[in-house]
Amino acid sequence: MKRRKFIQNISAAAAAPFVINGVPMQAMDSASPLGKLLNNASEDKVVVLIQLHGGNDGLNMLIPAYRYDDYYNIRANIAIPQSGARQFIMVDDSVPDEAKVGLHPDMGALKEMYDNGMASFVQNVGYEHMNMSHFRGRDIVFMGGGYNDRISSGWMGRFLDHEFAGYPEAYPNSEMPDPPGLEMGNAMSLAFHRSNGIPIGLSIGSPNNFYDLIKNTGIDAPTEFPANHHGAELKYLTDYELKANQYADRLKQVYDAGKNSANVEYPDKYPFNAPYHVQRNGLADQLKIVARLLKGGSKTRIFLVRRGGFDTHGDQVENYDATMGVHAALMHHVTTAVKAFFDDLEDLGLGDKVMAMTFSEFGRRAYSNGSYGTDHGKAGPIMLFGKGLKGGIYGQNPDFDDLDRGNLRPEIDYRQVYTSVLQDWLGADDQAMADSLFTDFIDSKLDLFGTTNIRSQTTGRGTQLLGDIYPNPAVISATIPYHIGTNENVILRLYTSAGRLVKTIQNGFMSAGSHQAEVNLNGLPRGAYFVRIQTSQAQSMKKLLIQ
Repeated sequence: MKRRKFIQNISAAAAAPFVINGVPMQAMDSASPLGKLLNNASEDKVVVLIQLHGGNDGLNMLIPAYRYDDYYNIRANIAIPQSGARQFIMVDDSVPDEAKVGLHPDMGALKEMYDNGMASFVQNVGYEHMNMSHFRGRDIVFMGGGYNDRISSGWMGRFLDHEFAGYPEAYPNSEMPDPPGLEMGNAMSLAFHRSNGIPIGLSIGSPNNFYDLIKNTGIDAPTEFPANHHGAELKYLTDYELKANQYADRLKQVYDAGKNSANVEYPDKYPFNAPYHVQRNGLADQLKIVARLLKGGSKTRIFLVRRGGFDTHGDQVENYDATMGVHAALMHHVTTAVKAFFDDLEDLGLGDKVMAMTFSEFGRRAYSNGSYGTDHGKAGPIMLFGKGLKGGIYGQNPDFDDLDRGNLRPEIDYRQVYTSVLQDWLGADDQAMADSLFTDFIDSKLDLFGTTNIRSQTTGRGTQLLGDIYPNPAVISATIPYHIGTNENVILRLYTSAGRLVKTIQNGFMSAGSHQAEVNLNGLPRGAYFVRIQTSQAQSMKKLLIQ
C-alpha cells in the first residue's frame, strides 16, 4: 500500500490525530506539486469564522421591526419587547421599512460597531431544502455544498490547498511559516479537509490547552524504525508528528512575540440573569489568542472559533423576562467579544487586516414552543464584522405570510456570502473559486466589501432600491420597477432561491431616473426567486414568487 493511500484510509472522515503535550493536533498531506504562494494585495488578509454551534435563533437576534406584530404573535412567550427598559435596539432608521431590524437589548456593542461602519447583516440565509439535522447541517455549511451533495472536503480546505500548494512537504518555509488554518476544537472539522481527505492546518483543543502547548513544546520522536512495511508507515506518521511540532514551536514564538492591547478589556461574564453554564464568555478567550498571534506575526489566513449552547429547545429565555436567559447571554458574549477583538486589533495596528463572520448549521423555527424555546428551523441571519465592509443590511425582514411548515424560507444562499468573502476579501482567483466549488455563485455574490462609509452606502441603496414587482406572485411575466440616481450601467438579473442565475433581464447603460423592465417567466418552475439590481453604487434584491 502506498503511503498516501495508507493515510487516506486511516483518515477518511478526519485527519489522523497526534498528541502534543495532551493537545490533539493534525498535520496534513498533499499530492499536488509545489505551486504559487500568495503574492497579491490581499495576501495578508485574515478571516475569523465564528461558529454559533447548535443552531442560532436569528429572530431573537435581529428582530423584524417592520413586522413586529407578526413576530410577536408567533412567539409571544419569548418575543423581545418593542418598548420598556429592555426593548430592542433599532439598528438603522435610514433603510427602507422592509429592511428595518432591531437588535437584542444585550447587543449594544454591535450597534456601536454598525454605526461605525464595521458590521453588516445578511437576512434569511440558508440553502434549498435546508437540512435541520445538527450533523448533516454542519457538514453542508462546512463542505460548501447543497442539500444533496456528499463532498469529503471543506470549502476552507479546498481554498487553502489551492493557495498553499505543496503542503505540507514544502512547509513551513520563509514565505509561510505558519499553519494556513487554525481551529479551536478537539479535532479538525470538515471545513479544513482537502480533496484528498486530509485537512490543512492545526487544531487546538481549547484556549487552556493552547497555553499548555506553547509553554511545553517538544516531543521525543523515535529515530529508528523496523526495516519493513510497518516501519516505513510508522516513519511516515512520525514525520507528520514532527511537522506538527514545528508548528507548535512557531505558535509559541509568535505568541511570545505578540501582545494584546493594554487599553482593551475582554468581557468575562454575562451581567444579568442566566443559567450558570452560559454565564462565562468563552469566545472572548479564543479571540484574544487570535489577536495576540496576529500581532506576533502569524500569517495564518483562516481562523475558526466557536461558541456552543445555541440548541435552545427549552428555557431559551427566563420565563419572567424574555430579554434574559440563555440566548441573551450568548448574544451578549458574541457581540461583546467581537467588539473587544476589533478594538484590540485597532490598537495593535491590525484593524485593516481582519474580517469576521458568524455562521450556524441552521436557524430556529419561527414559532416558539411551550418550553420557552425554539426547535430546529431553517433560514437565519449572518453577521459580518470589520473595517473592510461596506456595511448595511442585506435582504428584507422574514416573510411570515409564506412560512414553510412553520419555518422561514431561505432567500439568500449561504454560498453567495462565502463567495464574496473568498473572492473580494481573500483575493481568490478564478482557479481558486473553481477549486472551492463556488464558481456558480460568482454572479450572485453579495456586494459586501469596499471603502464606502456605512451611512452614505445605506442612503445610496435607499435611492436605488427596486420598486414593488408586479404581479407578485406572477405566472407568465412580471414588471420590475427601479430607480437610479445617476447615469450608469444597470445589471438586472433573476436568480433561484439557491442563488443560481436564471437569466439576465437587463445589462446596459441607463439614464438617471425611474425605469421598469419586463421579465418573461414562461417555462420557469413554480417557486421562490429573487431579482437583483446592481450598479456601480449599490445593489438590492427583492423576492418574486412564480405560480
